[in-house]
Amino acid sequence: MDKWTALIVDDEALARSNLQLALAEHPNWHCAGACTGAAEARLALAQRPVDLLLLDIQMPRQHGLSFASELCRLAAPPLVVFVTAYDAHALSAFDVFALDYLLKPFDDQRFAQMLARAEQALQLRQLAGYVESMGGFLHERQQLLDGRPRPELQALIVRSVGAMERIDTADIEWIGAAGNYVELHLAARVVLHRSTLGALEQRLPAGQFMRVHRTVVVRNAAITALHVTGDSTYEARLRSGEVVPVSERFVKDVRALFA
Repeated sequence: MDKWTALIVDDEALARSNLQLALAEHPNWHCAGACTGAAEARLALAQRPVDLLLLDIQMPRQHGLSFASELCRLAAPPLVVFVTAYDAHALSAFDVFALDYLLKPFDDQRFAQMLARAEQALQLRQLAGYVESMGGFLHERQQLLDGRPRPELQALIVRSVGAMERIDTADIEWIGAAGNYVELHLAARVVLHRSTLGALEQRLPAGQFMRVHRTVVVRNAAITALHVTGDSTYEARLRSGEVVPVSERFVKDVRALFA
């Protein structure tokens, strides 16, 4: 098969060199160029479309997020992976929106993992899902930069082996923590999504979900009963018949639903 092509966009010479060297270790990939900024990348893309853009965020003249927004409006945009030195708190947004990123400095294993995900998305022609995720992410970033409240999350693009799937938040009954992932409990199945519970909770529609335990967030309307199970221990029964733990810290909020 033909090689996948990648374009590097970073204003730092050392960063460009590191990415070129890392890419050279993967025979399925060809580096189509290394640009110093968005203007140079724009010219390169006009001459030759690429499969993947390795895009720095903090760049002079045009910010990487602004350039990504511009790319999303193309008829056939490349897959974008952000290369960034953002702190862990800011990075949580990438996971919520199922976008891949490389945190500087990265190691060979992390770089290979990123390329494997990119190949999977390109092979399965999942770019529509990525564009939707990117649009949601960029919209949230712009809202925050403008000093406006963070927009509520109406849907998630969930990435799994061999597929990307849109999950409407309206279809989620409850969410459970699972390490660096969350379990999205839907009507008849459970979907695993890479995000922390705290990061996802901040983006859910206000007034529709509530924290009932350090590991559980539940849709308010799904709670049908609250039971005492022991000394300062409780559980909530949901419309689906499932039962989730309720901690003493949050039991007052759950009781208020029945007032």
